[in-house]
Amino acid sequence: MATPDAAATARDGIRCMLMRGGTSKGAYFLASDLPDDRATRDDLLLRIMGSPDPRQIDGIGGAHPLTSKVAIVSPSNSAGIDVDYLFLQVGVDTATVADAQTCGNLLAGIGPFAVERGLVPATGERTTVRIRLLNTGDAATAVFATVDGRPGYDGDVAIDGVPGTASAIELEVGGGPDKPLLPSGEVAEEIDGHTVTLIDNGMPVVVLRAEEFNIDGSESPATLESDAELAARIERVRRVAGPRMGLGDVSGQTVPKMILVSPPRAGGAISTRAFIPARVHTAIGVLMAASVAAALRIPGAVGSDIAGALDGEETAIEHPSGTFPSRVRVTRDAAGTWRATSFSVRTARKLFDGTVFPGPPRRHRDPVAEPVEAPPYAEAERTPR
Repeated sequence: MATPDAAATARDGIRCMLMRGGTSKGAYFLASDLPDDRATRDDLLLRIMGSPDPRQIDGIGGAHPLTSKVAIVSPSNSAGIDVDYLFLQVGVDTATVADAQTCGNLLAGIGPFAVERGLVPATGERTTVRIRLLNTGDAATAVFATVDGRPGYDGDVAIDGVPGTASAIELEVGGGPDKPLLPSGEVAEEIDGHTVTLIDNGMPVVVLRAEEFNIDGSESPATLESDAELAARIERVRRVAGPRMGLGDVSGQTVPKMILVSPPRAGGAISTRAFIPARVHTAIGVLMAASVAAALRIPGAVGSDIAGALDGEETAIEHPSGTFPSRVRVTRDAAGTWRATSFSVRTARKLFDGTVFPGPPRRHRDPVAEPVEAPPYAEAERTPR
């Protein structure tokens, strides 16, 4: 199929479905409805979301990294995989479209979207969709309810950070045989005077002790975001951790995520505050939680010594708005390499399905080539890995 003409796309609009996936919200597109050329595509997405602008007033973005996300879905040519999923984090007040990580929350909506768009047929009361995460190379399996050949969104499952209830979506995510759980090969190491664990169970994460940063771990996201000295100290660690995790120079990226851990306060296994990296998550991302849960199961990793009870494969990860039950399976192979698979239950909901119209091109600057002045990662949550 020929790639859509950019001018015609701007004039006639683009088919788009807005969905809540987990505790995030994003615009879902078929790859065939967007231009193949990356620069052209990114320009259109910035204009659709209304970036760069702190309010995203001229687009459909929600003025926060958790609501300025895009999922692009296409049929897969990989054996045993139904669809490919590319996640893009669109900056809010920066003209950035980032693909360095994936998003486990928007992942919850990929299976239902694939059925909605006819990429995968519904199979009775439960449908299974196999998904390749293009950003990270991981593979996921989504199992969810279908009614009369369409996704069933109503249900009685509640997740922290989302009001009401919805139908359960079961997700299993795992890396390939060539993807180690500990990218640097070390269980714990030192960066800028702090003990850290570098781990990637679907999302590159740096686990740090909150007490080493003179906080007790109960602070609100707003309080932590207002502490410029704290942000600078965490950023110094992040920029050193990036190359050690094989991510290269991360000064302009939003991975790895920085997770401060402290003893649990609400009966969970650990308390967390997640820097993503400039903003502090009001909850915790699915794959961030999976990486933290895996770290707790590795002797000597940061947080393993202060974790509460770890019963079976489920780990109760406390966060600012509740507790997230993260289920992980951690193993160590004959060569001593740690590996993990994560399991979670999320919900998603179709909010609207229709045609979205990108705003006009920026007249005074190219929004892709000349981003507004701001910290390079500000307002962006780049791709779950």
